[in-house]
Amino acid sequence: MRRVVFNQKGGVGKSSIACNLAAVSAAQGYRTLLVDLDSQANSTHYLTGLSGDAIPLGIADFFKQVLAGSAGKKPKVSVQHTPFANLDLVTASAELADLQPKLEAKHKINKLRKLLDELDEDYDRIYLDTPPALNFYTVSALIGADRVLIPFDCDSFSRQALYGLLAEIDELREDHNEDLEIEGIVVNQFQPRASLPQQLLDELLAEQLPVLPVYLGASVKMRESHQACTPLIFLDPRHKLTQQFVELHAHLEGAD
Repeated sequence: MRRVVFNQKGGVGKSSIACNLAAVSAAQGYRTLLVDLDSQANSTHYLTGLSGDAIPLGIADFFKQVLAGSAGKKPKVSVQHTPFANLDLVTASAELADLQPKLEAKHKINKLRKLLDELDEDYDRIYLDTPPALNFYTVSALIGADRVLIPFDCDSFSRQALYGLLAEIDELREDHNEDLEIEGIVVNQFQPRASLPQQLLDELLAEQLPVLPVYLGASVKMRESHQACTPLIFLDPRHKLTQQFVELHAHLEGAD
């Protein structure tokens, strides 16, 4: 199973959701890999505490091998163990931004899918964290994935962007990956006592959009988790937000 977490709008909790679902998966015994495709490397820092030049070789090195194109030599990727059992990581770095126009010019859009085919042999679950843009890396991930989760943070700008995003995913599915499933919209940073978030949620449900039934609340515990570079399931398993991630993971697994 390969799951992409993607939204073109920044600040919706994309990396937090990808890392915490992957961590729950690992904690429940699944051999889990997170592939960080965002040059900001937020997931990489979250799961390792590393940043800048301290980040080991990862997906950027793989794409450099793709561009080098040595005859008969298959590009390889370096996988890092995280401090958490069953959870591995393919790191991202700022170098991805420089590589993107070269990869686009060489039409290397299917290389990630081939890599994921190989990684499937070693992992039960693969999560892909993408940039907040429908760029080369995001399209590569959507072409190589089975399903996509869309974070939604309950503001009017997110709602306006959501319709276009759903249409773009449908078009990409039709052209490149007919097996890609829109698994659902993940409501994040939800405040049930505030009127606007509830109103926006009610409108999405009335339009019969694929809103998942587990809503992730807003909590300072997430910021503490980021600062500790420790996903919630390992930082505070009993916290309310942690249990919401566990419930969301159980729903997604049950829908398989």
